[in-house]
Amino acid sequence: MALFDFLKKKERRSDIAPILPKDIYEAGVLELRDIIAPPALKISPRQLDLGEKIVRSFFVISYPRFLSDNWFSPIINLDRVFDISIVIQPVETSRVLKEFRKKVAEVQSQINIREEKGLVRDPMLDTAYQDLENLRDQLQQATEKLFDVGLYIAIYGSSDDELDKVESQIKSILESKLIYIRPALFQQEQGFQSVLPIAKDELKVYSKLNTSPLSSLFPFVSFDLTSDKGILYGINRHNSSLVLFDRFSLPNYNSVIFATSGAGKSYTTKLEVLRSLMFDTSVIVIDPEREYEYMAEAAGGRHFNISIAGDHHINPFDLPPVTADEDPTNILRSHIVTLVGLFRIMLGGLSPEEDSMIDRAITETYALKDITGENDFTGIEPPLLSDFELVLSGMEGGESLAQRLSKYTRGTWAGFINRPTNVDINKRFIVFSLRDMEDELKPVAMYIVTHFIWNTVRRDLRKQLVVVDEAHWMMQSEDTASFLFGLAKRGRKYNVGLATITQDVSDFLNSPYGLPIITNSALQLLLKQSPTSIDQVQRTFNLTDEEKYLLLESNTGEGIFFAGLKHVAIKIIASYTEDQIITSDPSQILAIRKARAEQGGISRQPLEAPAAP
Repeated sequence: MALFDFLKKKERRSDIAPILPKDIYEAGVLELRDIIAPPALKISPRQLDLGEKIVRSFFVISYPRFLSDNWFSPIINLDRVFDISIVIQPVETSRVLKEFRKKVAEVQSQINIREEKGLVRDPMLDTAYQDLENLRDQLQQATEKLFDVGLYIAIYGSSDDELDKVESQIKSILESKLIYIRPALFQQEQGFQSVLPIAKDELKVYSKLNTSPLSSLFPFVSFDLTSDKGILYGINRHNSSLVLFDRFSLPNYNSVIFATSGAGKSYTTKLEVLRSLMFDTSVIVIDPEREYEYMAEAAGGRHFNISIAGDHHINPFDLPPVTADEDPTNILRSHIVTLVGLFRIMLGGLSPEEDSMIDRAITETYALKDITGENDFTGIEPPLLSDFELVLSGMEGGESLAQRLSKYTRGTWAGFINRPTNVDINKRFIVFSLRDMEDELKPVAMYIVTHFIWNTVRRDLRKQLVVVDEAHWMMQSEDTASFLFGLAKRGRKYNVGLATITQDVSDFLNSPYGLPIITNSALQLLLKQSPTSIDQVQRTFNLTDEEKYLLLESNTGEGIFFAGLKHVAIKIIASYTEDQIITSDPSQILAIRKARAEQGGISRQPLEAPAAP
């Protein structure tokens, strides 16, 4: 006899039946349910004592004539410990129609009797007749079905006073909506078993509901972001519903993630990227810390290491191809403006005269290659930075600028951008790593890479996601920050979403383009914040004090998820396989490398590097 069965024999007694060691011995078999069962059980008319906890069960006995959407939301989102069980059993339509005909006849008869007696019309009878007729028509047309519905609630507490408060709170919420509940008197055992996740209804207290009001009872219509399409971002910490969302269903496709170091922002982003790839979204990542390299390898993408000594180069003078609906003059003019901004960063700022001279020199450099706005320049080999330097040095007053530019053409940084582009983006997942680039050159590299990406994504209108990790690097310069803002504003036209991630909230928000980027991002995710920046974050996102403290006390991967006008407390979760691919934990990475080495797998090297022996 199992211990659970032994306990069931004792539970009929009025006193608490403790489980003694000899009971376990006499039972002979220890099953899983014996392990998870409470140490003692006491059944009383109004509640159950389960060890140190008390549970009280209720059932709904009546509903109003109309049930509005989200009427159950205040209960689901109540900050209490309770279980809810919804039992739904379809009723055969043919049997219901027979009963409806009889009921309609009864109501019609009562109305006729009142008319014959000259009594005043009864609005309740008229309303009941109309409702019955309407529902009968809908059942006959198969637009509605009828169900027996049982709604049971079990609340938990440590004391009778605590239970009384929760009971009073739940009753007041429901009764304000004309929904009434009753305790399962002398049936607390059956009530508790009816809310356990074992699909067993012991109470069998039903109300008949048709499809429309029944749908309003669906438990995931509360403070959540569950949609019928999109990817899983995480779990709603408030009611454990799924946070499913499609960024491409919003007015714009951009997102921002703010978090302190180690809060899980890169982990969250990589998880979204991995799941987006499964829904035919192309992803390009600017990776300043080389965190996405292993993921690119595992997902069949490509990884490019951009550095002074690297093998991958991007020529900033590359021009996008001219499509049928575009004017070559506008494309060339826009690209020249972009290059002027690049030289402003490279040369540490330009005076108005130098700015004008750079603009003229770029135009002449393109003209030497027969690239003008008057013809289609698609397929023409673009000039290099050294060609531009040569033109600049031949202009009156340009010697000084050419001298300042020489370190990029003949000096230490000559191998960086003074070469033809050899980066081929022919995969759905592309990563540009900038970890090995010197800090002084990172803003320049990010500017060049982002413009190269922008020229690439404009060619195709498929769903595309551009991820800029550690975006505070780009906010340090007005030109790079301005371009990032432009990408956020113009991306939707080309079906492009921009994901901006940063841990330096102050640097990001202190830029004049920081707040406009946030306001142009329909998705926003705030993970754990540092005390030094939380006040600024609170003002920016209009957080309540409770949300502020939630962000301060959140664990890794926890925070607040905003989508449009809705926001929920979220916990990021990943499967074991996903975790092995996207983890940034050094100890996990070392363990994965060791396991791969023991199995004779390929070591964690860039895609273009040869496999380790």
